[in-house]
Amino acid sequence: MDLVTGKLLVFAMVLTRISAFFLVLPVFGWKILPMRIKVALTVLISIFFTFTAPLSAASINGAHIPTVKMILMMSNEAIYGLCMGIIAASVFTAVKFCGRIAERQMGMAMSQILDPLTGEQAQPLAMLLEMIFIIMFLSANGHHLFLLTIGKSYEAFEAGTIPTLPIMVGGIVKAGSTLLMAGLRLAAPMLAAFLLLMVVLGVVARIAPETNILFISLPLRVGLGLMLAGMFIPFIYGFVGEFAGWMQKLLPL
Repeated sequence: MDLVTGKLLVFAMVLTRISAFFLVLPVFGWKILPMRIKVALTVLISIFFTFTAPLSAASINGAHIPTVKMILMMSNEAIYGLCMGIIAASVFTAVKFCGRIAERQMGMAMSQILDPLTGEQAQPLAMLLEMIFIIMFLSANGHHLFLLTIGKSYEAFEAGTIPTLPIMVGGIVKAGSTLLMAGLRLAAPMLAAFLLLMVVLGVVARIAPETNILFISLPLRVGLGLMLAGMFIPFIYGFVGEFAGWMQKLLPL
């Protein structure tokens, strides 16, 4: 009975970590996926890792663990899973952040449409770039990266053990800074082009003061933004490889 109780406790802890990880994870955590599919995937993956992941001695002897300690162990697993999911989601959002920067330069900051993936209001260009990145990410077997991350998390921290709080908080803070730096780096060519356009329009306004610069600048900004977005799409695939590298560096593994 001790062995059965230990296995059930291990399964509960594995299920808790993976469920928390998938809760905020891109692709798997979107509202567009039916809840039955999410639950089935989570349970199947949890069963797999229950029998394959390394186990701590405390989790195996489940019958001898007090109830309060079990609750704390489950809470720790949930916190660790949420931490990994937040880090992955932060880095994943860099492409959308780049699209939002471009839209603000184009004068389309007020344009809002319904995002079918998350069920929330989103901006069209940012959502388009994100969908293209998702297609490229999945075509490069990026979903295997998430499973590999779960496997490495159990190699680094077995079920029942988690990293210290400073390590997890530091990973989230670094993921946020990586999101800002990656988004700005991806949007840098667009920002430079729009800056050049503003300089040209300023020169035109000085040469011909009677010209309606506002009326001329709106179509020019939108056209320049769409042209740069089309030129930017081939470079998104290179971000897929960088995403995998950042995941390895930022996650507390």
